This record gives sequence, C-alpha cells and structure tokens, in this order.
Amino acid sequence: MEAFVTLLIPALLTLVLVRLMLIPMKWFFKLGIHSACGFFCLWMLNAISAFTGIYFPINAATVLIAGFLGIPGIAILALLAVL
Repeated sequence: MEAFVTLLIPALLTLVLVRLMLIPMKWFFKLGIHSACGFFCLWMLNAISAFTGIYFPINAATVLIAGFLGIPGIAILALLAVL
C-alpha cells in the first residue's frame, strides 16, 4: 500500500502541473491561429491593392489587430490608411 501511495502522489502532481501548463498553451495556439488569419487577410488585401489604392503594412501590430478584431479591425486599418 505504501508503494502505491508513493507512486500516486507524484503522478497526481504531474497531472496537475500538465493541466496547468496546457491552459497557457491554448492561448498561444489561439494567438498563432488568429495572427496567421490576420496575416493572410492583409496579404490578400495587399494583393488587390492596385484596385483599391489602399496598402496595408504587414507588421506585428497590424497582423494582431486584423487577427483579433477580424473584419472590424481591417476596417479600422483601412480608415487609418485613408486618413
């Protein structure tokens, strides 16, 4: 019985630590997915910039704005580019 308890306690601690570490990993994964989508949207809009005349610089700030805010974020960037 003592051997079981000595193996159970580290196993439970390891399980708790892994669960605690997975929560921030979800945030980083979500951040990566949203940033990739924002980059792709800005890249596509820059591809048609000859027709619209609006060029969006692709940097960390614009990618994160487009990724997190989506279409309203791109509209804000377009408004800032026009002004």
